[in-house]
Amino acid sequence: MATTPIHRRISDRPLYLLAAIIFPLIVLAGFARTYYLKGFFPTPALPNLIVHLHAIIMTAWVVLFIVQVTLVAKRRTKLHQRLGIFGAVLAALVFVVGILTGLYAAARFLENPSLAAPGDPPPLPFLIIPLGDMVIFAVLISAALYYRKRLDIHKRLMLLAAINLLTPAIARIPLEFIVKGGPLAFFGLTDLVLIGFVAFDTIRHKRLHPALLWGGLFLILMQPLRIILAPTEAWISFAAALVRLVQ
Repeated sequence: MATTPIHRRISDRPLYLLAAIIFPLIVLAGFARTYYLKGFFPTPALPNLIVHLHAIIMTAWVVLFIVQVTLVAKRRTKLHQRLGIFGAVLAALVFVVGILTGLYAAARFLENPSLAAPGDPPPLPFLIIPLGDMVIFAVLISAALYYRKRLDIHKRLMLLAAINLLTPAIARIPLEFIVKGGPLAFFGLTDLVLIGFVAFDTIRHKRLHPALLWGGLFLILMQPLRIILAPTEAWISFAAALVRLVQ
């Protein structure tokens, strides 16, 4: 008698557990000297309250990512869904406070240019980098929330949103090739992390998931677009208008 073959569902837990280990290590490597282990390094004092608030909110986001991955791994989906409401509020705070932090930093360097280290990019052109990170994060998180009932899409978009937020941490890792390489270095390393996770997922499932394809392309294409737009008169005028709002 013919039997129907049993197709076992492939677990995604290894991918997200790996992310829950690697992502906080990258964040710690990037921000240890200037925040988490600041007392052990002669780095400048944090300039204002908004930077402390930004650090607390971003740390909370990383912790929540780890907790949510752990809950799914332990099949505690109900609690995962309840925490999702808090996650949506926290994501909104990440966006708003991230934008404000970028604007206040640009205003500070414009008011006191001597604060900039030799070789630092001008504040207005550079502002497109952190603001762009926040826009990408908002798009990916909004899409993830929209597809919250399509778990295969939802969790991959959340993964991409988390990878996008690694760029500021990677940019602050005190390695010479990153410091000297600028955007090409820290965007390139972010893309390597992205490609690694996409490859892991694709090999495991024997297909490239559309959420990773289109979300990954969006994340990558926004990088050169920002580099191209940064020195233009249109962007500098727009950035100056934004900075005036916090001055």
